[in-house]
Amino acid sequence: MSKLPLGLFAATRAIAAGTLAPQDYVKQCYARAEETEPWLRAFVSRNALEDLLAQTGDGEWAGIPVGVKDLVATQDLPTTNGSPIYADQMLGHDAPIVAKIRQLGGLVFGKTVTTEFAFRQPGPTVNFWNRGHTPGGSSSGSASAVAAGVVPIALGTQTVGSVIRPAAFCGVVGLKASYGAIPRAGVFPLSGSLDHVGFLARSVNDVAYAFNTLRNRSVGEPDAIVLPAVPMDAQTGIAPSAAPRIAWLKTPHDALVTPEQKEAMAQSVAAMRKAGAVVEEFSLPDAYWRGIEMLQCLLECEAGVIHADHFKNHAALLCESIADLVKKGRNRTAYEYLEVRAAQQALRHDMMNQLKGFDAILTIPATGAAPEGLGSTGDPVFCALWSFLGLPAITLPIARSTKGLPLGLQLVAPYKQDAHLMRVARWAELSLPAVAA
Repeated sequence: MSKLPLGLFAATRAIAAGTLAPQDYVKQCYARAEETEPWLRAFVSRNALEDLLAQTGDGEWAGIPVGVKDLVATQDLPTTNGSPIYADQMLGHDAPIVAKIRQLGGLVFGKTVTTEFAFRQPGPTVNFWNRGHTPGGSSSGSASAVAAGVVPIALGTQTVGSVIRPAAFCGVVGLKASYGAIPRAGVFPLSGSLDHVGFLARSVNDVAYAFNTLRNRSVGEPDAIVLPAVPMDAQTGIAPSAAPRIAWLKTPHDALVTPEQKEAMAQSVAAMRKAGAVVEEFSLPDAYWRGIEMLQCLLECEAGVIHADHFKNHAALLCESIADLVKKGRNRTAYEYLEVRAAQQALRHDMMNQLKGFDAILTIPATGAAPEGLGSTGDPVFCALWSFLGLPAITLPIARSTKGLPLGLQLVAPYKQDAHLMRVARWAELSLPAVAA
């Protein structure tokens, strides 16, 4: 296959410097799509090359094609939510985050495949590295499109593990910022107290740059927070943190981890220590691990309300997993829901105390490499707690399995410590051995 086009940060620098014409960059990315999309199937719909070139103008993101997950409203392409119920839906307007991308000069390259309503029912996308394996979900198309070099940046969403896990399975960098830091208006919800919008790209500089330009600048929507930009040099990007102090998390679910993933993590820890980091084994109180069960309560209650009309009026077109959420949500009580919401807030803010003396938690993004087959998107258990707590999390590729599939690590920081997390991630990215493309 042809050489991948530049990543987001490098491409914007080259276009700004005049060493890369934005129209040429669009053509490079479009050529990648023509080469890979017949078998990758990362997109539900795409804009034509002529339309993309006609829209290419000025701005900080001039000529940057963006993959937009098919839950996010776009004026020029259908927004199907991965469901036959909305197969022909044209909303005629952009979600605020898409409007911002266009304002910057960015281009909506296409709508990327999502699992149905961002839950469990997979779409047709395959893993770029091995067509017989899942790309993960629910941001399936976004992860595969970035891995293939079709787009340098794609929007994803995460309610349980839907940015971090597919990013890890596809060997790209995934960022789930703190809950409320990225605009969610115009994104079809799954569970309002858990939903995050995130970014999938090819480097820490790429996702940090996306965070800086697309983060909330006001608290105009429910639960929005405004976080400071990550300090970035215009040419070199993020200045990495000093050698960090890392809490290597031990979990009740570690028996699920594959030997290859364990070995990749052990080698990464050794490399970090050699580069000067202090890495210590760390555990959390049992109350935190009950958070994974509590997440299920929020998901069932909130998704049950969101999909009540679909369940009532479109049952024949609704996948079983969403119908099951509605049924279970009806059996939850208001007391259960409010109790869980209170625990969520308390644990979120207590994490700062748990991590005193550490810069970040080190854990895994998934049980191992992407599972074989396309019937499941993998187990999200190693992402679920951070989604429940709304903490910032980022995944980096660190190795390959014997089948050539990517393996990753995950770094997590306390709520609102996104800028520091990305500086630690940049340090890790520079300190770990590069993974061959």
